[in-house]
Amino acid sequence: MPHIVNVLRCRDGSYYVGHTTDVAERLERHNTGRGPAYTAARLPVELVYSQELPSMEVAVRRETQLKRGTRAKKDALIAADRSRLHLLATRRR
Repeated sequence: MPHIVNVLRCRDGSYYVGHTTDVAERLERHNTGRGPAYTAARLPVELVYSQELPSMEVAVRRETQLKRGTRAKKDALIAADRSRLHLLATRRR
């Protein structure tokens, strides 16, 4: 069973990062207010990014990585702007 990390854009423009095994069902739960309070207060939400991963452990690690990322990194990921992602990933001293 694939595990999918997804990014949802809320009505207020904020992002919600999560993981699931059924994107359509999870999106429906969010949009009917049966998801987390965060998205329930910011309906509707739309799926803007998803990534299929081989296991729950890998999906949870990726979810954590995305949650720790900046807004700019999420924007670049959603836009599939690899050069911007690379620039933003560079560690600053």
